[in-house]
Amino acid sequence: MQLSARGLDLIAKFEGLRLKAYPDPGTGNEPWTIGYGTTVYPDGRKVKKGDVITKAQALEYLQYDTTKFANAVGQVVGVPLNQNRFDSLVSFTYNVGISAFSRSTLLRKVNAREYEAAAAEFDKWVYAAGRVLPGLVNRRKAERDLFQEPLAKEKP
Repeated sequence: MQLSARGLDLIAKFEGLRLKAYPDPGTGNEPWTIGYGTTVYPDGRKVKKGDVITKAQALEYLQYDTTKFANAVGQVVGVPLNQNRFDSLVSFTYNVGISAFSRSTLLRKVNAREYEAAAAEFDKWVYAAGRVLPGLVNRRKAERDLFQEPLAKEKP
């Protein structure tokens, strides 16, 4: 399954575009981030303080990164997903990381087809460095809402 344009837009919206590297907002340190949330360039180098890129590069890195995260979601989710659920899980994983998603109760609930319980798990992932971040609260609400939104053909 591939990330839709809507899913890509969701990630881009919450990551925001920054053409100069900046420290993690939760820790004020590593990982350094650039573009739309890129922390490691496609060639494997870590983003570091002082790095600067173009908007075209930011879009290229976003496409590369989202493909990697979409593939990871596809590998660990063992049940069929509609596009909205897939997109929300890719956005979530893009933000928290593949390892954290792979070990999460959210994933266990999805794989058990406990979709309402899975949706409730998004709200637990709003902390960075032990603090609730308003940006994460907003992002998780958007991801949860998308996860719970049926596709047009699924509506009664």
